[in-house]
Amino acid sequence: MPGQLKEVRNRISSVRSTQQITKAMKMVSAAKFRRAQDAILQMRPYAEKLQEMLQNIVSNSDGDVDLRLAQERPVEKVLLIVVTSDRGLCGGYNANLIKLAKQTIRERYAAQFEKGNVTLMPVGKRGADHFAKNGFKLDTRFRDLLIDLSFERVQQAAAAAMEGFIAQQYDVVEIIYSRFVNAAVQHYEVERFLPIPRIQPEPEAGKKALKAAFIFEPDEASLIRELMPRILNTQLFKATLDAWASENGARMTAMDKASENADELLRSLRISYNRARQAAITTELTEIVSGAAALAG
Repeated sequence: MPGQLKEVRNRISSVRSTQQITKAMKMVSAAKFRRAQDAILQMRPYAEKLQEMLQNIVSNSDGDVDLRLAQERPVEKVLLIVVTSDRGLCGGYNANLIKLAKQTIRERYAAQFEKGNVTLMPVGKRGADHFAKNGFKLDTRFRDLLIDLSFERVQQAAAAAMEGFIAQQYDVVEIIYSRFVNAAVQHYEVERFLPIPRIQPEPEAGKKALKAAFIFEPDEASLIRELMPRILNTQLFKATLDAWASENGARMTAMDKASENADELLRSLRISYNRARQAAITTELTEIVSGAAALAG
């Protein structure tokens, strides 16, 4: 019985120590989450409007403009940019992203994958480690991008994808990331990066519905040449900020739930401890009474 009491006391002490760690991690994640949330909420309207404008320009441009980044061609080689996290302890965040990446390959690019023409560009160590262990074809130049997240570093990754697309190393580039909604909710999405998607006209509206009254200054070709890379850089940066906010929100929620579970486990252990202690006292009293009765007899 004393051994059982000691075991329960040790478990209570261990759970308390773990709870202190989870509470501390929750506070750290909450501080990071606020910064990440502010960054993505300020960035998203700007980035989405730029993407919409770029799609309109590409859809309405004539053939005499350089639209290599919007060129549709048969899909033989694929690049998937998968944005995961560097660290764990964030619930099912990384597992869901990895699952979505595999599902995308299975449903859209199974034939290309069998030929070895699907390349993954993981951003984040968790995704990179998983795909490396499972034998996927990887481009790991930007696996440490989240260590020092900045627009300049994201721009390098976007430039590498654009250069590969122009050189016909890839026929399509897609981003797999988590779109931030709130601390407890993330939407896992696959977003087209290259070629730049065109706006499809409604069947009843006809092609004329696409035409927009754009006024280009100095000229359309120069503006498109400058705007395309800048807007694509912004698109990838927005996806990375979304993932960063989603990761910290998921970790904060996971640590909060872990702290609550620790409270419930502590209550259960205290009840077990009190019962064992009461049983030990009862046993000792019974032995004393029995011994006294034996002496009196």
